Amino acid sequence: MKILIAGSTGLVGEALVAYLTSQGHTIKRLVRHDPSPNDIPWNPEEGLLDPSDLENSDALINLSGENISSGRWTADKKRRILASRVQSTQTLCRALSEINSPPGVFINTSATGYYGDRGDVEVTESSPRGTGFLADVCDQWEAAVAELDRPDIRKVRLRLGVVLSPKGGALGKMLGPFKFGLGGVIGSGNQYISWIGIDDLVKVFEYALNTASLQGAVNAVTPTPVTNREFTKALGKVLHRPTFFAMPKFLAQLAFGEMANETILCSTRVAPKKLLDSGFAFSYPELEGCLSHEL
Repeated sequence: MKILIAGSTGLVGEALVAYLTSQGHTIKRLVRHDPSPNDIPWNPEEGLLDPSDLENSDALINLSGENISSGRWTADKKRRILASRVQSTQTLCRALSEINSPPGVFINTSATGYYGDRGDVEVTESSPRGTGFLADVCDQWEAAVAELDRPDIRKVRLRLGVVLSPKGGALGKMLGPFKFGLGGVIGSGNQYISWIGIDDLVKVFEYALNTASLQGAVNAVTPTPVTNREFTKALGKVLHRPTFFAMPKFLAQLAFGEMANETILCSTRVAPKKLLDSGFAFSYPELEGCLSHEL
């Protein structure tokens, strides 16, 4: 397949490009600066993209978005988090609406933040959106995809959970403290984490590319969410380190501000109903096995 990828330089993007290339697919990247001869230049902030560059491809994947965990959520940071997702999606959708030979499938990422803080209630793709900043972001992000009126393009909105990779993301940030025996439960420890290993995630993308029955919102998480307490115990066990240094809720809020309430203190128990119903098989559905593999 000839696959176009926007947002290829992030944690997921780099892994996805490497994996799809190894499977024999041809990848063209949409890049903002200094494109190589095989890249496609674009500027989503200004809505700049030549629609003809999307012609005659088999698939388009959009991974673009400001990192939500890099720095405190100031008003400007929140503006960039929202704009980077919505503007990139709108720019791609406008271009797709203008071409004669569009890709057959458009995969746009979203996140399980769509569901908000739901305690221990299990949610699926049919559950309503939650409340909070991230839920609002995801709602507008996905609405931008819905505006694309092309029945000849299958649209998939992959709602990513916590992606586990030693190269970055949440797990990458935890490794330092945990390796020094400074890891521990955050807040009550009862909040649910819906997660997926990076190796399973890239296979979810490939599966979504090839599975015609998958469309609309699709939860990209394993079927085994865990509490923060369970996650802490599993990571400590895999690293052979103690996990005594708990972080109380007030300290997390002091350290990370609003972001703490919607990320590390937020409880979202998500089920990948559409993936399971369509026959997708996870290679690492259990947390300890996934952590042992990734580390």
